[in-house]
Amino acid sequence: MYAEYRLAGELKDRWDPSAWNLNMGILSGFYSWAREEGIASAVPFSYRTGRRMAEGVLVEVERNLAKLRTPRPHTTIKYLERDFAELFVRGLAGLGPDGEPDPRYRGREGARNAAMAGLVLSSGLRRQEFTHLTVYEVPPLPSRPRTLPVLFPLSHAITKGQKARTSWISYEALTEVHQYIELDRAASAEGFTWRPPSKLGEPLVVEEPDWDGAFFNGERRSWRKLRPSERLRLVAPDGSSPLLGLQSSGQPFVDWATVFRRTSARIRERFEPRFPTVAPHRLRHSMAMATLEWLVTGYYQRAAALAADTGDDAAMALYLTRNDPMLILRDLLGHQSVLSTELYINPRELHQTGEKSQVACSRREPDGLRHYYDLTP
Repeated sequence: MYAEYRLAGELKDRWDPSAWNLNMGILSGFYSWAREEGIASAVPFSYRTGRRMAEGVLVEVERNLAKLRTPRPHTTIKYLERDFAELFVRGLAGLGPDGEPDPRYRGREGARNAAMAGLVLSSGLRRQEFTHLTVYEVPPLPSRPRTLPVLFPLSHAITKGQKARTSWISYEALTEVHQYIELDRAASAEGFTWRPPSKLGEPLVVEEPDWDGAFFNGERRSWRKLRPSERLRLVAPDGSSPLLGLQSSGQPFVDWATVFRRTSARIRERFEPRFPTVAPHRLRHSMAMATLEWLVTGYYQRAAALAADTGDDAAMALYLTRNDPMLILRDLLGHQSVLSTELYINPRELHQTGEKSQVACSRREPDGLRHYYDLTP
């Protein structure tokens, strides 16, 4: 009766699925507590048990059958157009739409926030991936500006499904990241000592770090084998955390969802009422749409042809000129199948790839970037 009232009753009394599920979760928690305390002999819910992988460990989970099925996140998340993406990065940096400092901005760590957003908008990294990335895994900055993106290897320990992949990042975005590392991040790390909470486990003291790995408590290991929980325990030689994003106290910063949400609200209030609430995954979708546009219009292919003619990045040029745009995007996002990649794309944009692209995507899935590069960090 209650479900009928809340889901099919008068319009003013109806809940959407998210509100219903939230309340069912609260009631379920209450009755579980009451049963444990001996106040109730049973709970008015049925559950289905299953198993799933969590950080490489198989754990048992249960699902309340009273909760409603909701769409998968990637079917509802939208993307930012280029002008909104630029506005968002400027807002994170404490700037207004014109690029000038916002006199009402009272936030901190603007350089960090803007550099990280630019990194995600260019590379498409998931939240777990960029949150737990160390400074030693950031690709080195090329000696001179370039049109083609810079390859960005990601270790299997922090990727979804523990599947290593190689994405890319633009020269401009990578420049901003390195500038943050050399200036603002260095200032945050100076003079502070990071000691992980005891609940995380014993600190892992880093010695002699390089791009491949380091000594952790005297044992040489590779970065690509460190899981997110282990990365939070790292202590760099200078006493700070080696994770890319730091707080002003030298501690690792992980709450990107809050920073993005608050910045979205500030932009909506002060500059653009239509601006949506941005979650980290929305930036990944934005990268997918922007990259597909560049690939479909031939921008990267023309740049690749120029690079091939000059003998610069011949492997990248060969890859871009011989592969279908959707397959390239699949490799960058780390999807197992191009069908997953299609879920990220606006149907109108997907149609622009043409019938040839559709046929190629459905009939073949070559090794992609792995075919041309040794991706072992």
